[in-house]
Amino acid sequence: MAIKNLDPITRPISTHPLTFIIIIIIILLPTTTISTCFPKPPPIPILPLPTSQQLSWQQSEMALFLHFGPNTFTDSEWGSGHAHPSLFDPTSLNTTQWVSIAKENGFSRVILTAKHHDGFCLWPSDYTDYSVKSSPWRNGEGDVVAELAKAAEQAQIQLGLYLSPWDRHEPAYGETLEYNEHYMAQMTELLTRYGNVKEVWLDGAKGEGEKDMEYFFEDWFSLIHQLQPSSVIFSDAGPDVRWVGDEAGYAPATCWSLFNRSNAAIGGTEPKYSQNGDPLGHDWVPAECDVSIRPGWFWHASELPKSATTLLELYYNSVGRNCLMLLNVPPNSSGLISEEDIKVLREFTQLKNSIFSRNLAKEAVVSASSIRGGYNTTQFAASSILEEGIFTYWAPDNSKSKAEIFVDFQESVSFNVIQLQEPIQMGQRIAKFHVDFLNEDGKWREFSNGTTVGYRRLLRFPTVKTRSLKLVIENSRSDPLIAYLGVHIDTVSIVESRKRNATTNPSYLSNFNGSQVLHQLAYNRTHISSS
Repeated sequence: MAIKNLDPITRPISTHPLTFIIIIIIILLPTTTISTCFPKPPPIPILPLPTSQQLSWQQSEMALFLHFGPNTFTDSEWGSGHAHPSLFDPTSLNTTQWVSIAKENGFSRVILTAKHHDGFCLWPSDYTDYSVKSSPWRNGEGDVVAELAKAAEQAQIQLGLYLSPWDRHEPAYGETLEYNEHYMAQMTELLTRYGNVKEVWLDGAKGEGEKDMEYFFEDWFSLIHQLQPSSVIFSDAGPDVRWVGDEAGYAPATCWSLFNRSNAAIGGTEPKYSQNGDPLGHDWVPAECDVSIRPGWFWHASELPKSATTLLELYYNSVGRNCLMLLNVPPNSSGLISEEDIKVLREFTQLKNSIFSRNLAKEAVVSASSIRGGYNTTQFAASSILEEGIFTYWAPDNSKSKAEIFVDFQESVSFNVIQLQEPIQMGQRIAKFHVDFLNEDGKWREFSNGTTVGYRRLLRFPTVKTRSLKLVIENSRSDPLIAYLGVHIDTVSIVESRKRNATTNPSYLSNFNGSQVLHQLAYNRTHISSS
């Protein structure tokens, strides 16, 4: 029996009229119809944007500051520059312990005061004898910076260095050209001897009545970026990271990473401008919150560390407000971080983990008012906000006026903390938002609101119990994007804060840590707990 030829290439084309009609329709289909099979591209980023170095800095979230030097042995904060080098003799110095404590408690970076205002160098500088080489420590052969750099590299912890512009020992200080040459020579030593340096810390601190001095900041910045391209530079005015404007460790509730460097000067920036940033800023200069675990910046035997709940409060008000938390933990005169400080750090870590290690919305059903590319796309789906990190995100349809996200827990859930993140690599966008819960009558009730989000925003409020919540973006510089939403329960700091504030500040519930809490006091079936 002959086998019928089924090869489509050799088979004759049907002469049936319907076949010709189908072929003609396919040929005439517009290319726009065919192109719908391609995914919708990401939205245009909105300037300014962070550099890769600034992104890395922001993602590190917490850094440990290490104030250490002759002041540690003289019970001083600002040394005179005349303390004899023989005083510096930390008999048990162990930088591995410093780094281990940092890593164990979630600090991604350590920053050492390589030279404080007294001018004493914790490395054997070629440009002065006022350094470790003139001390009895390690028989004058020691190098604190080298030991810390090695320990940090082994532990995969980032290294930062502080080189004080003000130098109370150096004779050239006050002579503009000579001192700038001296300073840049010492900076070159630090940035060429010790491997990767991820942050260079500068400030404008100088006592009243001290010599006038013009610093060549732009020359310094160029040198630093040349020698350490992956480093960020901190100062009152950037260029990469700015001071938040106080040493209390608190950022304001509204905190933009946007900034105008032209409006700032080291040692002369308006504090409020440093604190809030600038929604119209042309530069990306995020804020860093520096604060000490003890009353002083250097170790003093008479001082005790802050409590773990106080550190948690600082975390909420720094990292939780789009900043990095730089916590100073000064080594003692033995060269070790004190046991009482270690105890507090571990307690703080336990508290923080007990709150944020679990997202109560992890198994929730998430939907949105619209999705970029349509509801069938997965690239910008609302469910993306349950994935940790900033590189996946929900994006709304830019043709829609509403920007809302709905979270259905599928059962009643109690919580008092909400965490939000923007994909800041796309620019900082959100300027105003609020959060609602669904009450027993099926009506949405607003219970918290805020302004900026940025890399991370933590909102706290009296406990809410509900099956559903809604995030409403009211105002944004461009299409709002949400990378992460976390829902948490904090059983420690909320209660502590209420007890502390109830008698001293009756209005605290109306403005709880910068998060406006709206109470329906007349609504007797509210789900906002007052206990």
